[in-house]
Amino acid sequence: MPRIAKAALARVRPPGGPRTRRAGRILAVAATGLAGGYLGLLLGGHVETAVGPTDVSLALRPSWTGGTTVDIPPLGALHLDTHDGPLALQAGVTELRPGEAGKLIESDAQLARVTDQITDQLRHGVTIMLLRAAGLGLLLAFLAALVAFRSWRRALLGTGSALAGLVVVALITWLTFNPQSVGEPRYTGLLANAPQVVGDARGLVARFSAYRAQLARLVGNVSKLYAATSSLPTYEPDPSTLRVLNVSDIHLNPTAWNVIRSVSAQFQINLIIDAGDLMDHGSKPEDKFADEIGKLKVPYVYVRGNHDSKGTQKAVARQKNAVVLDDDTRKVEGLTVYGVGDPRYTPDKSTRDDSVGTGQLHAAGAQLAHKLRASGTTPDIVVAHDPSEGDAFSGATPLVLSGHAHQRSTRLLPTGTRLFVQGSTGGAGLRGLEHEQPTPIELSVLYLSRSTHRLQGWDDLRLGGLGLTSAQIERHLEPAPDRPITPPTAPVPPSPSSPFPSLPQSQWPTTSASPSRSPERP
Repeated sequence: MPRIAKAALARVRPPGGPRTRRAGRILAVAATGLAGGYLGLLLGGHVETAVGPTDVSLALRPSWTGGTTVDIPPLGALHLDTHDGPLALQAGVTELRPGEAGKLIESDAQLARVTDQITDQLRHGVTIMLLRAAGLGLLLAFLAALVAFRSWRRALLGTGSALAGLVVVALITWLTFNPQSVGEPRYTGLLANAPQVVGDARGLVARFSAYRAQLARLVGNVSKLYAATSSLPTYEPDPSTLRVLNVSDIHLNPTAWNVIRSVSAQFQINLIIDAGDLMDHGSKPEDKFADEIGKLKVPYVYVRGNHDSKGTQKAVARQKNAVVLDDDTRKVEGLTVYGVGDPRYTPDKSTRDDSVGTGQLHAAGAQLAHKLRASGTTPDIVVAHDPSEGDAFSGATPLVLSGHAHQRSTRLLPTGTRLFVQGSTGGAGLRGLEHEQPTPIELSVLYLSRSTHRLQGWDDLRLGGLGLTSAQIERHLEPAPDRPITPPTAPVPPSPSSPFPSLPQSQWPTTSASPSRSPERP
């Protein structure tokens, strides 16, 4: 071709055309290598290692913001802003060995060495995990480029791009690493109270002696928790088991919602039953507190307590998942539940409710139980706020749930009915600080047969009140789940002299008739 023609063609062709196509091929190879390398990091980036008296799983997870998450089931998780980048480190306690934990607590020498031991073991586990992740990442990058482009040279180029990506990720992690993040964790689940329980890490360093004693107590409590849960009979979420979360006496404590959400998720709850005293004064400004019920995403059965007003009841009823019972029977998740609101309204802590005695409450319950039996209805569960009123439903149902006492208890009545009194799921609110020891946070998971609707067993959860470092789960099995339920030998007919439930709420007693009465009830 003449020299002039070649010059003309050079002017006609797009400048850099072959270079653009070559750059596109190189970018495609690099992208393939990076994708294969990233996938390899995620697949190979996991290991299980011994850390002190526990077994810990370590894993790399995709993330936009990086960081480290430590899962401690069933208590929750803590999150640390350790680094930035496309990978996050997730650590989880998979097993705690109570024997080793006990030796650690009993031996001052071992406790003094525990920090160095844990650091070395974690460093070893992380090193093994990173080596496995990097090796598998480079291998998958090579294979992905080889399969995609069928060229050894391009496969090596893809591997090189993956190696460069690993270097970049390592540099980002190193440059953004924040050693202070350990002192600034974020907590979720039941661990949401951890900052109040264990204090700030920097302050603990200055008070190491006190911290060591506190750590020993905390490890001991968690050890008991894991020892208990590891030996419990398991209830798998199959069609034969209904999981009911029983709460009561939240008393306007927002912490209770964190606990309820965490337990509902971890125990796969089908239904929540609240035995009342959701509020402290039943006032209109408190109504917004009930909005948290709608965020729980499971049916929420509620009866009014003596600190809840009719306005409180309406605020709960406005929640889409709420079922409000006040001398009503409803079928919820297959269970027939009857509930009645407390016939009193005594929101002022300075007043006393002794003008309404246990005899009057029992009489009110007896009227309702008589009416229930006369209707031919035998509910699976009866919910009444005060156990004095709930006791009157003996023989009318297999299970009665109540609260009010701020102290958990249960007893099997002669008729075969079990009366279950729940503690305060809100730690009795502000009044929980009025005693020498803070009121604990208590709630229970009830396991019922889906076919017979009878109670099979229950887990009692107890968390220390404000400032206490304790967590406990205790399982109980119902000795005779299918026992017969017999009516009382002398049913109490309706009594016209009983003041309940005929009086309107505006006329319910709110003060004591005599100032010399016993101190205020919950």
